[in-house]
Amino acid sequence: MNHWITLPVLIPFVAAILIEIVGRHHIGARRVLAVCAGLGTIAAGAYMLLRTHQGEIFTYAMGGWEAPFGVALVADGLSALLVTLTGVVSLFAALYSMNRHDTKGKFFHFFLQMQVAGICGAVLTGDLFSLFVCFEIMLLASYNLLVYTGEERGLKAGVHYVILNLAGSALFLVAIGTLYGVTGTLNLADMALRVGELGPEDTALVRAGGLLLMVVFMLKAAVLPLHLWLPNVYGSATAPVAAFFAILTKVGVYAILRVSTLVFGSEAGVAADVLAPYLLPLAALTLALGMLGALGSLRLRKALGFLIVASIGTMLMSIGLYTPEGIAAGLYYLVHSTLGIAMLFLLVDLIARQRGEKDDRLVVARAPAQRALLGLLFFAGAIAVVGLPPLSGFLGKVWVLQASLMTPHVVVVWVAILLTSVLALVALSRAGSLIFWKGEEADDEERVPRATAFELLPVFGLLACLILYTLFSGPAAELCMMIAEGLLSPGDYIEAVMGVRP
Repeated sequence: MNHWITLPVLIPFVAAILIEIVGRHHIGARRVLAVCAGLGTIAAGAYMLLRTHQGEIFTYAMGGWEAPFGVALVADGLSALLVTLTGVVSLFAALYSMNRHDTKGKFFHFFLQMQVAGICGAVLTGDLFSLFVCFEIMLLASYNLLVYTGEERGLKAGVHYVILNLAGSALFLVAIGTLYGVTGTLNLADMALRVGELGPEDTALVRAGGLLLMVVFMLKAAVLPLHLWLPNVYGSATAPVAAFFAILTKVGVYAILRVSTLVFGSEAGVAADVLAPYLLPLAALTLALGMLGALGSLRLRKALGFLIVASIGTMLMSIGLYTPEGIAAGLYYLVHSTLGIAMLFLLVDLIARQRGEKDDRLVVARAPAQRALLGLLFFAGAIAVVGLPPLSGFLGKVWVLQASLMTPHVVVVWVAILLTSVLALVALSRAGSLIFWKGEEADDEERVPRATAFELLPVFGLLACLILYTLFSGPAAELCMMIAEGLLSPGDYIEAVMGVRP
């Protein structure tokens, strides 16, 4: 059996247990275990990419119970890509937390590793109820990461976050119950087979269950009109938590993509393409309102939260084309936006510390002590997020535009991408001007904290990942295209899990 498929879940889960047993009273031990777990998750994801880069799909039956009776873990190119990305972001978040952040609460590294385990479990499971369980693990861990410092703004945002996500969990259970009542299974591959065999009398119920499921995933991904929780939550979180949360919404995107192509794809009979008429328009509106929110924000962290919302709109608009090129472009942009936003969240924390009491407010105040260095890093991050050359954001947006050329949505996609890119450029130019250009020099007697080399290491590390992603854009694009073609032809996935080709 393919026992190695369990590694991305086992590594962070075991690390979390060891952090509580071995490192309970020793911060150094907790830090070493967190770094080892991050490196282990990256290694497991990289091994998965090597095994699946030719389109192969591997399965693992938990407890030896074969599908559809047991829970199946499924490793394909999409899950391998997200496992690797999760490991990279968690590693740099853990490294940055060692600069005073993880001392504010001794359970920080425990909950970080539980969050990694929940994310990896969500992208590897082939069972709908197991996906719900992994979502709940993510919710519990993310709430504790949000409030672990005990600060008022984090507690307030955390209450709103939990209430909204608990409502989403209730809807998730209703959707699961509806689909199980109609199909008699919770295994995604088996459900894909049975949905295609349903008669007209089941049309209304299965489509309602499918759409309700997509609403839950859109809440996780922060798609309009379910996006309003994200800017406050991300703007209230500490820097390493906000940086790691950059991957959190991508799990919602993954779930939308996986379920809408596997269970409710073009061959789903009465439930075929249940999401297709709604996804692209909602994504375009999410992109537009996200950029308008970033333009009108008075704090830089909240502006970055709106930029995450906008990036979700960009990738879902590309995925909503439901063509191989569109899905591949969306996946390519997903990796880029996660790395770019995570880098900016860490960088903004360094900038805010050097501005004194003004923190991250977008007003004229004391300029950062390391104006030149931090200004150059902010410039690089802004280029990445806006989508200007030479970084991978430019390549991703060009690919999205090209993917729409032969579709009926070409005008909507081009107008939305180009106009919102201009808005992003204006928003970040305004922020950079207020912070670096118009900032006042600090008095000689005033002690201004300077970022150490260790504090800058995670920022430079994420920037290096963006540069490498740009340099190896060819192989990355080929991988994304292979994943997209597999998603739109789910026969291999179903055969790998069920042993039967539809």
